[in-house]
Amino acid sequence: MLNIRIEKTTAPKAKPADESKLGFGQIFTDHMALIDWNLEKGWYDPRIVPFANFSMHPACTCLHYGSEIFEGLKAYRTADGKIQLFRPQENARRMLNSSERLCLPQLSEEDFMQILTELVKIEADWVPHSEGTSLYLRPFLIGSDETLGVHAVHNAIFCIICSPVGSYYKEGINPVGIMIEDADVRAVRGGTGYAKCGGNYAASNRAGEKAEQKGYSQVLWLDGVERKYIEEVGAMNVMFKINGEVVTPALTGSILPGVTRKSCIELLKSKGMPVSERLLSLEELERAMDEGTLEEAWGCGTAAVVSPIGKLAYKDKVFIVNHGEIGPVTQMLYDTLTGIQWGKLDDPFGWIVPVC
Repeated sequence: MLNIRIEKTTAPKAKPADESKLGFGQIFTDHMALIDWNLEKGWYDPRIVPFANFSMHPACTCLHYGSEIFEGLKAYRTADGKIQLFRPQENARRMLNSSERLCLPQLSEEDFMQILTELVKIEADWVPHSEGTSLYLRPFLIGSDETLGVHAVHNAIFCIICSPVGSYYKEGINPVGIMIEDADVRAVRGGTGYAKCGGNYAASNRAGEKAEQKGYSQVLWLDGVERKYIEEVGAMNVMFKINGEVVTPALTGSILPGVTRKSCIELLKSKGMPVSERLLSLEELERAMDEGTLEEAWGCGTAAVVSPIGKLAYKDKVFIVNHGEIGPVTQMLYDTLTGIQWGKLDDPFGWIVPVC
C-alpha cells in the first residue's frame, strides 16, 4: 500500500461559475498526483500536491523518443451527490500493457487505484453537478531520463491531473459524417496500436485534418498491412450492425482495447444480441451498404460514450446510414451506459466504483 504524502494548496482556485461552458480539458483542478520511479529505487514518494507546471531537462526522454503513455476516465456525480468511477480497474490494466510495450515501469493496479481514488476524494468539490458533466481524469506516465541515449528508461514520472468537462452532446446526439481513409494508417500489427501512447494520436492528425477539410468529422481507419480491413474510427473503436448482428473489428494488436468497447459488447450480449469480434473488410462493409443490410454504425469511447455515424464516404461514393439518424441499438447503448455511469440505472455488472 502506498504511503501517500498530501500537500493541500494554500491558494484554491474559484470553481467554474457556468458549467455549461466547461468545454473539454481547458480547466484544471487544484491538485495533481505524482509518483517518481527510478531503476534502482523503484516507485517512491507518492504524493498529492498543488497543481503546477513541470520543470524538465531539455534532453528529457519523453520529449525526444515518445516515452509516454496515458489513460482517460471520468468521475461522475450522482443525483444524490455521491461520486463514482466507471470501470477504473480496466484503465489500470490497460496502462500496465501500455507500459510494457513502451518499456516504461509498471504501476500496479492496486497502487493506481489507491492514488486515483485519493485524488478524486480531495478534488470532490470539482466534480460538476450539471446534467452530462463529469470530472475527466488523465493519468499519464513519462520517461524522464536526462540523456539523449536511446534505451529503456531509468527514470520516470507518473502523474494524474483532473479537469471538469462539459456534456459531450450539448444539443443532442447527432450522427456524424466519416471519411474512409486509404492512404494514412493509424497503426500496424507489431507496433503500438494496442497501447495508449501519444504517438498514435499525433500520427492520426494528418488524415483527420484532411477529412475535416472535406466536411467530415473524422476518418475510418483501415489496417496498415493490406489496407483492407476496418480498424477504428478517429480515436474511437467502431461497431456496425449488419443484418441483425453487431460486428466490431477483432483486437489483432493494432487496435486499442477500449473500455467502452468492452462495456458495449458485454451489455449487448447480456441482452441476447449477436455480437461478433472479427475481421471486417471494407469490401464486406461496402456490400452491406449497397444491399441495405448496414443498419447502424457508431464509434465508442470514453469522451462521447457512443457517437452515431450517419454518413460514410469512400472515394466518390457516399453512403447514408439509417437515414442519417441515430439507430435504436446505438441509442440503447448510450442511454444504458450513461445511466449506469451517473447512477440513474442499476449496475448489474459491478462496473461502478464508489469514491465518496
